[in-house]
Amino acid sequence: MEEYFGNELVKKFEEMMENNEEFYFDTEELEDIIVYYLELGDFNYADMAVNYGLKLHPNSLDIKIKRLEILLEWEEYNTAKDLINELKGSSMENTDFLVCYAKYYSNLGNPRKAIEICKKALTLEEEENFLHNFIADEYVNLGDPFNALKHYKKALKEDPTDEYSLENAMVCFSDLNKSEEAIAFLNEYLDEFPYSEIAWSEYGQFYFNRKNYEEAIKGYDYLLAINSSSVGVYANKAACYEALGQYQKAINTYEEMLELEYTKAFTFYKIGLCNKALKQPILALNSFQKSLREDPQFYLAMMEQSYLYEEMGGMSEALYFAKEATQLNENNLDYQKRLAFLFIDSGKFEESLSCLKKLVDAEPSRFYNWYAYSEVLMLVGEYEEAITVLNAAVKKHHRAELFYQLSNCFFNLKDQDKGIESLQKALELDPSLVKDMQKKYPFIKDEVKKVKVSKVKKKN
Repeated sequence: MEEYFGNELVKKFEEMMENNEEFYFDTEELEDIIVYYLELGDFNYADMAVNYGLKLHPNSLDIKIKRLEILLEWEEYNTAKDLINELKGSSMENTDFLVCYAKYYSNLGNPRKAIEICKKALTLEEEENFLHNFIADEYVNLGDPFNALKHYKKALKEDPTDEYSLENAMVCFSDLNKSEEAIAFLNEYLDEFPYSEIAWSEYGQFYFNRKNYEEAIKGYDYLLAINSSSVGVYANKAACYEALGQYQKAINTYEEMLELEYTKAFTFYKIGLCNKALKQPILALNSFQKSLREDPQFYLAMMEQSYLYEEMGGMSEALYFAKEATQLNENNLDYQKRLAFLFIDSGKFEESLSCLKKLVDAEPSRFYNWYAYSEVLMLVGEYEEAITVLNAAVKKHHRAELFYQLSNCFFNLKDQDKGIESLQKALELDPSLVKDMQKKYPFIKDEVKKVKVSKVKKKN
């Protein structure tokens, strides 16, 4: 009934504004209208209601406090400060004012002052749950979980159903490394409120974080007994079974979850991963295909199909799905590496070059990106481009392999002098690689003998 009345007041106010009329509202009615807009997050209309209210009731402290609340939302701190100074003399016994006053200092990064004001407000014995949470949050900002925990507990005493207080109390226990106290606190709470979903959720998460998956499952089972339609709980429970290596139980849980979901692509994908872990590739493929029917652009399922087809010897299918997945997630360097490998494996060297270039650009500090890129450029006969790449590579990685590659490029381009110069550097850096390099690059074989002979002559 109150909501209906509030909406009628708002409707009347909005019609008045639209028609450029003036109606009378008493201060309580205007407060209801302003609060309606504040809760809605419509601060422009709240401001209009405040201005109209002050026009009708210029001395109303309650409406002025609402104006202060809006100024803080808009971060107009200079104007807010002036209004605070105006109200301080008459409103220090008003909880709403003190909350705004504390929020002013909190927003300006002075949590100690905010706490001081909130503690003053607590003496008025109003909004105690809210104030304890406010104080606790400020202690969190100060990096003081010990005092924050005290006030979250006090907030919870004022309102035992306050999920915010409970969640943050558990965070404080974690920050203080007080795991035994945390679970004792939680068990005590559950003894009093055995149907609290948030408490059982915290219970499950507590044990999950400590890898006690059996106990976590107990918590999630209690949660599902209270609310069997909670999709996230099924996901958490299935994750526990996966961590325990009980993949069939995980699959069964995910299948229960499917009955409740609207978007099922990720769940089919998870079932596929479980079937893969159970060495059931056909069932896994079937699940990944279902995932893609739900979401044709779900690249995780595409790439998993690529891995499975590779294991089964279907290299063309492996390449197809890797290509599709990478097109949808081009910034994933692991995907680029895999696609490059599959292109090279299938003899499609030129197609691999775009992947290899992306790897070099994204990870220039990784030597093997350069090595592979220049190797493929040589395979397709692009020796000049390979030299450009290798010249950039040796600035970052002064390694023998790159100079062996450079020498091969120069010899193929009939530039004997530069070829010998690069080969000499390679031999100086790591002569132990020369046999492998001679097998890879036949041009080097005879040149190595010449370089060694010239070195002997110089010594003599």
